[in-house]
Amino acid sequence: MKERRKKLLKFAQKVNCDTLVTFEPENLFYLTGFWGEAIGLLEQDGNTTIIAPELEVGRALEESQDCNVITGERGVGLISTLISKTKKNKVCTDCNDYSIMTSLKKSLPKIISSTEPFYNSRIIKDENEIKILKKGSKIIDDMFEICTKKMKVGQKESELQAILMSYAIKQGMFDTGYKSTLNPLIIAGGPNGALPHAQVTHRKFKKGDLVVVDLTLRYKGYVSDSTRTFAIGKISKQASDVYEIVKESQELGLKATKPNVDCKDVDLACRKFIEEKNYGQYFIHSTGHGIGLEVHEVPAVSYRSETKLKENMAITVEPGIYIPNKFGIRIEDSLIVKEKPVVMHKFTKDLVTI
Repeated sequence: MKERRKKLLKFAQKVNCDTLVTFEPENLFYLTGFWGEAIGLLEQDGNTTIIAPELEVGRALEESQDCNVITGERGVGLISTLISKTKKNKVCTDCNDYSIMTSLKKSLPKIISSTEPFYNSRIIKDENEIKILKKGSKIIDDMFEICTKKMKVGQKESELQAILMSYAIKQGMFDTGYKSTLNPLIIAGGPNGALPHAQVTHRKFKKGDLVVVDLTLRYKGYVSDSTRTFAIGKISKQASDVYEIVKESQELGLKATKPNVDCKDVDLACRKFIEEKNYGQYFIHSTGHGIGLEVHEVPAVSYRSETKLKENMAITVEPGIYIPNKFGIRIEDSLIVKEKPVVMHKFTKDLVTI
């Protein structure tokens, strides 16, 4: 935790600030070890404070590392306590709430809103973070094995989700709380698979279906993310051919992933191959994204990215092809960037037919 705080302060200095204030639970957790409703404060000398409402104080004291914990009245009281402690400081905060920032600026003339110090610190994973990500990935691989045993014709997407989530929770994995979906997982059979972010439905699996199973779950705070596409019975020749195209595209993306390589070149490696096979118009999202305390964080692995990969970044490589009203295919791994990337998922990428 001490090294994290040094790193955070180094990046704070780059935006001409000496104090960091976080409202976001992911950044609070990274700074303190506590995930909850509170404000985190890191000062120039490394002194770290959690300002929490009374209902969170007990847990903050128990879960945080080397922190002062101050009680403040929920809402306005927390802000007042924060202001009293930072009046003379040059503050950088991750807060993007207009009303809160308006209030803070009235009392703290030297305050800016920026997520840069937080994301720049979090982008390179330490040994403990990598260990947690690997464990989460192993649990996801076990869930793909469950798919091979439990998926069947006549089963609803929602029924398979219930089976998988029951296992995940028993292993200490939980829903990410991702705001853009109502479901913890993506399980999309047949034409539903053509929607990259499909909602889980009550549609029953049929013979000839391809089923996209995207497992994005949180273990000890950190998100692991992997996708496999399964076949139920005999599938069409087009579906079989497209599966092999996606598989090879993903392999090319993994091979392109190395330190000092531009993120956009990883995207290009996947995208160019799919385009050469005349399916470019059906690859409708970026090749990947960073993972960590959020589902999607820096770096973006897309053609628009200006970021170079660095050792110990954690990213996904997940090309896909989506044929409207027919099927979708996506193959995704989470990996740690090294000279030879450490792919954290061992479950086969050969087509598994149920």
